[in-house]
Amino acid sequence: MALIFNMAQAIFLDKDGTIIEDVPYNIDPRHIRFVPGVRDALQLLDVAGYRLVIITNQSGIARGYFSEEDLRNVEMHIRHCMAGFGVSLAGFYYCPHLPDGIPDYAMACTCRKPAPGLLFLAAHELNIDLKQSWFIGDILNDVEAGRRAGCKTVLIDNGNETEWVLSPNRMPHYIMENLLEAAHLITLIDRRIMMNR
Repeated sequence: MALIFNMAQAIFLDKDGTIIEDVPYNIDPRHIRFVPGVRDALQLLDVAGYRLVIITNQSGIARGYFSEEDLRNVEMHIRHCMAGFGVSLAGFYYCPHLPDGIPDYAMACTCRKPAPGLLFLAAHELNIDLKQSWFIGDILNDVEAGRRAGCKTVLIDNGNETEWVLSPNRMPHYIMENLLEAAHLITLIDRRIMMNR
């Protein structure tokens, strides 16, 4: 008899500009600042039972600005801070590639957002139901990656999206001003869905 495992719901989170202040190519933990409301937002989502997963493009690796080891130090710092909030990070997935990057990282890949490859990888490794999950980001590449993976999407309209090149895959399901508002919206919507089942 085959075993059936319940799949988890996740909140996929962009890193720079969504949960931490966007300081381009920063890998110094001393300069990492969480955006306002992050603690409350992550606690709300964690208590609601979502797995929290960071999905981030890190072209600074392909540009030779910093190493994967440097980025792992950033990941550990973020994990430590989140643990201080009483919240666990289920996964940290990054794309280090660029087509014109340095050797070893120069490639057209399927993991650099707006491609959805990192979400598919996380879903496979963490047993996540993409159709029941959400992607929250601050630019439309995040929205497109989420939509292409089958997730619901929230765009944090904080001024970081400047091009607004729209297509069906780049239309967010919802637009909110900040992460805490997004967390309240998501938990409310999913609670109503569960009540109506």
